[in-house]
Formats: sequence, structure tokens, C-alpha cells
Amino acid sequence: MKQNKTTELLVGIFIVAGLAAMFVLAMQVSNLGSLNQGDSYRVTARFENIGGLKVRSAVTVSGVRVGRVSAINFDNKRFEAVVSMSIDRKYDQFPEDTAASIFTAGLLGEQYISLEPGGADELLADGSEIDLTQSALVLEKLISKFLFSQTSDSGR
Repeated sequence: MKQNKTTELLVGIFIVAGLAAMFVLAMQVSNLGSLNQGDSYRVTARFENIGGLKVRSAVTVSGVRVGRVSAINFDNKRFEAVVSMSIDRKYDQFPEDTAASIFTAGLLGEQYISLEPGGADELLADGSEIDLTQSALVLEKLISKFLFSQTSDSGR
């Protein structure tokens, strides 16, 4: 009888540990693990196509996360996506000619914004807009361009 209770207790501990591990994994995958950013400043950028970019996606420089996407809106006049980014205050030395590009990371296709600093003397400040942007690469567009170019070449 005592052996059964010990076995049941060990199985229960194992199940609780497994559920805790699944919870931590879910938090990491969904980017909810680091919601409080602390002191940050806001920068915006306009893109023709943001692909699958989401709020809370990473903003990186040289692979280092320096912030997160805080909001995504649509400009009805210019027909572009306006992406707001919260950049950690400790990274406040980006030149105003910094470029922003949307890239895809990993096997799951999670998209993020990569910043590439320029060489201007003026720095990005709270409320600045990044003018140099590169939209997300849409795989369907690339495939259709390839297929249509192959079709037009074979029709000659």
C-alpha cells in the first residue's frame, strides 16, 4: 500500500513538472515571456507589405533584440502599413538614416524587424520615423514571378 502511494506521488510530480515545462515553452514561442520593456522610446516605419509581422515581434540589430513591435496600423491615405516599435532606452544611439527590413526567422517563419544603422550625425528620437524600409519578402510573389518568366521564355 505504501509503495502505491509513493508511485502515485512520483507520477503526480512528473506530470506537474511536464505541464510547467509546456507552459514555459508556450511563453517562449508566443513572445509573452518578456512583456515589460521598462524604459523605451517609440519609432515608426512604413512598409508596403508586412507579411506575417505581429505585435510583440522582435526588433533586432545584428541579431541582438533591442526592442519589440508595439503596434501595427494602416494608413488610408498612403495605403501602407505603419509599424510602431518600442526600442529599449539603452539603445538610443541609432542614426536617423537607419534602415528597417522585415525578415523571417526559424522554421516556423516568425517575422521580425532588423535595423541597420546608417552613418548620419543626427540620432533617432522618441517619435521619429524611419524612412528607409524594405518590406517582407512574399514567397508567393517570388514563385509567380519565376513561373511567369519561365512561361514567357518558353513562348518564344
